[in-house]
Amino acid sequence: MSKEFGQRLLNQLRKQNITQKQLADRVNTTEATLSRYVSGDREPKADMLANIATALNTTSDYLLGIEQKDFDFPKVERLLARNSATMSEKQKRALISALFEED
Repeated sequence: MSKEFGQRLLNQLRKQNITQKQLADRVNTTEATLSRYVSGDREPKADMLANIATALNTTSDYLLGIEQKDFDFPKVERLLARNSATMSEKQKRALISALFEED
């Protein structure tokens, strides 16, 4: 994870014009801890990784380098709109539950 994760995290911060301090506050950690993630000296646990991805409107897979492209909300929105007619009621309920379920 280390260097690639740190670089992707830094890129997202710059892209969204967010400071490390602002992100640290959003995900309930310290700026020092976040700085260690950026430098590659420390790796976030799964729950922190998910919180960071959510706060940056991206995916943990993108931050980890598993996905090469950043999260694209308009693309996802178009995909859902295009396919909603073919989704079963059970699938629609599962999607709504995933979107609005409290953590």
